[in-house]
Amino acid sequence: MKTASADGTWGETPRESRSPPDLCNERPRRTGNACAGAFVAFRGSREERAGTLAAMPRPEDRKPRRRRSDRHGRRGTAHSTDGNRQRQRRRGHGGDVREEIVRLGGSKGSRYYDQLMKAADAYSRDHERDALRLLRPLRDALPESPSVRELIGLAQYRLGHYPAATKELEAFVELSSSVEQHPVLMDCYRAQRRWRKVDACWRELTAASPGADVVTEGRIVAAGALADRGRMDEAISLLTRADKKVAKPKPYHLRLWYALADLEERAGNVPRARALFDRVRREDAGFADVAERLAGLR
Repeated sequence: MKTASADGTWGETPRESRSPPDLCNERPRRTGNACAGAFVAFRGSREERAGTLAAMPRPEDRKPRRRRSDRHGRRGTAHSTDGNRQRQRRRGHGGDVREEIVRLGGSKGSRYYDQLMKAADAYSRDHERDALRLLRPLRDALPESPSVRELIGLAQYRLGHYPAATKELEAFVELSSSVEQHPVLMDCYRAQRRWRKVDACWRELTAASPGADVVTEGRIVAAGALADRGRMDEAISLLTRADKKVAKPKPYHLRLWYALADLEERAGNVPRARALFDRVRREDAGFADVAERLAGLR
């Protein structure tokens, strides 16, 4: 696990998985955490056991289901991104987090930065409510800080407070002109069944093309939203277009394959699902619940 470095840039803040993923069921579901902004929401080895971003059911959406649905791995986020891109993005928007807070906070900037670091540490240890307790006064003092609004949004998202998370992440987008938290914002809209907003964010994300990892996370959410609306063929097609064999798959490739395998199984395409789950297993036998999923298709 990583926190802020000495120069104020951000590293990994993984979220430990907690509940079984169940991709694209009848109702919208929680996806995990956020994408790669100053507070990296999908990173860390603990998260790589969790499965795909769109495969995580929200607690309030969970229905009594047959035992088979409980085979999935635990909820979490499994995204890994290049830390250099985080630093480049922040410098491109006026410097790193420390510089941003000191600039906006004036004489109290250093104190505000220390408080933000405490909030980030609480967030990294899965203490979202403690993080929010520290962040709310910062938001009042620094309403124009994209980093503060971003971390509040991610903490609210982890807690399943989707309207509150939406408000903060929309503010982050407005203040930073960044699309790197769009997968999370999309999933917040998805939780509220705001389909037009999901689709609009997906278009913005693909137009900006911030990186294959971030776009893939958004693609998985977009496919989940299509499946939520009963458009399973379109959901499968959206993921299939990005299903490319690569010599050295990265974690986001595995999540894409897992998500696509789940959709194929739901659509009754068992041989295709088996092949995709097996592809994931061959790359990482401990990925989510892939071994159990594969065994269940034999």
